Amino acid sequence: MTDPDTSPAPGPRDEAAARELVDALESLRARLGALRLPLETPGVAAARTDLHQAVDQLDDYLLPRLRAERAPLLVVVGGSTGAGKSTLVNSLLGEPVSAPGVLRPTTRAPVLVHHPLDARWFTTDRVLPGLARVTSSASSASSASSASASASPADPGRAAPPAVPAAGAEGVAALRLVASEALPQGLALLDAPDVDSVETANRELSAQLLGAADLWLFVTTAARYADAVPWDLLRQAARRRAQVAIVLDRVDPGAEVVAEDLRRMTAEHGLGDARVFVLAEAADEGPGALVDGLLPEPAVAEVATWLSGLGGDPEARARVIAATRDGVVDDLVRRAVALAETAAGQEVADARLRDAARRYHAEALAQVEAATSDGALLRGEVLARWQDFVGTGEFFRAVEAGVGRVRDAVVRFFRGRPTEAPQVEQAIAHGLESVILDAAEQAAERTFNAWRSDGAGAALLDGLDLARVPSGLRTEVAEQIRGWQEDVLSLVREQGASRRGQARAVSFGVNALGVSLMVIVFASTAGLTGAEIGIAGGTAVVAQKLLEAVFGDEAVRRLAAQAKERLHGRAEAVLRGQAARYTAQLDALGTQATGADALRAAAHRVAAAARAERANRAAPQEGVTRPWSGGLLRGAGTFRPPEAPDAGQGTETTEEPGAARRGGWWSRWWSRDRQEGER
Repeated sequence: MTDPDTSPAPGPRDEAAARELVDALESLRARLGALRLPLETPGVAAARTDLHQAVDQLDDYLLPRLRAERAPLLVVVGGSTGAGKSTLVNSLLGEPVSAPGVLRPTTRAPVLVHHPLDARWFTTDRVLPGLARVTSSASSASSASSASASASPADPGRAAPPAVPAAGAEGVAALRLVASEALPQGLALLDAPDVDSVETANRELSAQLLGAADLWLFVTTAARYADAVPWDLLRQAARRRAQVAIVLDRVDPGAEVVAEDLRRMTAEHGLGDARVFVLAEAADEGPGALVDGLLPEPAVAEVATWLSGLGGDPEARARVIAATRDGVVDDLVRRAVALAETAAGQEVADARLRDAARRYHAEALAQVEAATSDGALLRGEVLARWQDFVGTGEFFRAVEAGVGRVRDAVVRFFRGRPTEAPQVEQAIAHGLESVILDAAEQAAERTFNAWRSDGAGAALLDGLDLARVPSGLRTEVAEQIRGWQEDVLSLVREQGASRRGQARAVSFGVNALGVSLMVIVFASTAGLTGAEIGIAGGTAVVAQKLLEAVFGDEAVRRLAAQAKERLHGRAEAVLRGQAARYTAQLDALGTQATGADALRAAAHRVAAAARAERANRAAPQEGVTRPWSGGLLRGAGTFRPPEAPDAGQGTETTEEPGAARRGGWWSRWWSRDRQEGER
């Protein structure tokens, strides 16, 4: 077992330091509960597992343990399928309380055995709050077991005792509580599901239960001790400094080298202090044979004596609890800091994806602005319709003769030609529609490609048709263009209403003046060459002269700026909506602000509180007689530690059962183990 003396000895504590540690852990729990890691960033799969395990560590073990330090020491018996966990538990208790077998009906109802006086520690949700409770006594469990003997096959190599029915509804995890006076008060055994079960839920439950343990009693066999799955869990135990003991089951006579190899592996995986118990393969008949499905007392004597001694020594129990608890706190801080880094990575990925969507749609808006100010829209249909509208006769001659004659021509022009203005408006609308749709299409394609090449973005594109603009965008663009043209006509009306002298002309030719203002907005000749410059320039000059004849040159400049600003606003609204098709996926995930900094600060607060709490622990009082807390596991009285006076005569002895109960005996044996480990 990992040496618990690396932590300060348990004893009376500074209550303020203890409360601060609990408060810090509760704050960290709130931060972890609010954390979401939905984006597929590097390492996020492992981080999600870490997040789940960190929350379980807090809920199932750490907070309950700190809030109730006097709660019994919880020993979780775990291991691979068919390792003999249930047979070992039953043999230690001397009665069948847990059903063995590869297809155990109790895999979703793990069995927790406790002293009758410790019942209230486990009937509440103090520990493992997510599991329902089903209670029974050892005798009733044994009776129920006998009534359903054929329900479960035996562990390989072991004759099965009768099966215990599963607790809880089918498929729903439940914790079966069994009271047994064979256990010392202050000690509880929990038979967990197989760590390598074919059922994912069982594997997850097993890991959760081991995470809630003060002490792991890990059971394996001579044939399977090197399997990968158990060692994945044991490495986790080493990382969090959990207290671990290993039972090597079914070791054939003469195969003791297997135990040495197991000890070598424990050392390599950071569990060099873990105690290894060796159980010989049971014979079909003779002194090693199973009796009613139970291992003979000598086979389990060493484990029984060790656990009974632990249960009978409050100081030893406190040392185990403190060592495991401190290791879990340190592991939790490590996890939380790592999770904060992952959360920060989620924020970076969120910003990166948002930037791609915004950047490409901003470039699309710039593309629209360029196309509506470089004269390109005054080609083709727009130019043809404008020429039909203004003609080349009297109006052009008036322009050539000067503004005075333009004003006279304007009224005649309004009376005769304004009905053709809508054709120019339609041509302008068609041209604008093409420009905006082309820009939006390019922005969608570029954003899609950027997200698809990004791991975080690619996962968000599944099932979404974002590579192209939606079919309804054409209608939306057309509505925005009609709205802009109405804006332009409104500007003309407002300007005419403020100038009484032009009211009559405006009343005749709002459409003509509006179309002229639209032409001026698009009138820059940048990008045009040759004859196009002359055509576009002439078009703009005619439009400007027409407006200046009515409103004056300063008003025309102001009207053109306002019209251009409103066009920009409507085009921006369209493209902003298209960018939102992407950013809405991120908004729904809430990854813009994950609380990474707050989580990191909460983790550092826990680390500081833990240091203060450990520094404020007082050393235990020496020489204090500790009362025996009752209960003795089967076979405990038949094993004497090797340093006992008659150790050379074998491990079986006639020592009275109460000998192992004296306070301090466990500490002396433990001290011997540590000294041997140091040598």
